[in-house]
Amino acid sequence: MSTPVSPSSLSWPTGAPVLPIAQVRPVLERLESLAHTNPRDLTFIPGLAQEDGEISADPPPALEQIADEFGGIAVHGRRDLDLLIDERGDIGPYTMLGDATSYYPLYEGSDVAVVLTLDEDGTPGAVYGIGEDLALRLAALDLPSYLQRYADALEAAVTGIDARLRELYDEDAQEDEELRADVGEQLLDAQLYAAILGMGEEDDTDVVPLRSLSGDPGSSAEHAPAGAVAVADLRGAAPGAMVDVMDADLPGDPLEQQLVWRDGGLLVYVVSE
Repeated sequence: MSTPVSPSSLSWPTGAPVLPIAQVRPVLERLESLAHTNPRDLTFIPGLAQEDGEISADPPPALEQIADEFGGIAVHGRRDLDLLIDERGDIGPYTMLGDATSYYPLYEGSDVAVVLTLDEDGTPGAVYGIGEDLALRLAALDLPSYLQRYADALEAAVTGIDARLRELYDEDAQEDEELRADVGEQLLDAQLYAAILGMGEEDDTDVVPLRSLSGDPGSSAEHAPAGAVAVADLRGAAPGAMVDVMDADLPGDPLEQQLVWRDGGLLVYVVSE
């Protein structure tokens, strides 16, 4: 039985520099504008500094400037991009992940998630989608890139809702909020989540193999955490690259192993517990 983790109970590492909000301000302003111009479909979630009530969310210190001004985006009431997670679990898509301070969820669905990796000192790194198969799919090399990718997908989805409703249904469907929400979710899935959560067709060439560390003198072995038995090296990989631990030819039960990352989240190690 898993016990939900309160973010405020986490002891975050504090060695990482704060990510300057100037790096992402244009995309944050774009997301806020999308929410304000499409109020039927989107809701802007204020940041910590803009909220009057008590918030239990405790994002990593490196995200302090961003989370103060921007909390996320809700799509038809569903928190779809969330920098203010108020309760975290450790099962489902998080089953094989390591310490709770080594990642931060940006999206939680039914048995799926999108997570931001955090190095040992708390520095944000790559963003991965985790599907029901527990495979990791590289969504972006860093948080700014993911926010841009998300904004592109969100804009394409929300601006396509009316046309899609007219294509599938009669004119009355324009006023049906439930249908509108369903179509919006389908379009966002097609624009983003199908690719990063393994919901669509995939190319085997995108699979990054896990390599045994036994007798490996390479640079990835130098970074290896204690107990590491294999590594997938995504340095130089493009978004869409996948690491499938459940299907890897490794000794032991995959569900009794953990994933640990180094080098900005691009070295993915399998560690035997």
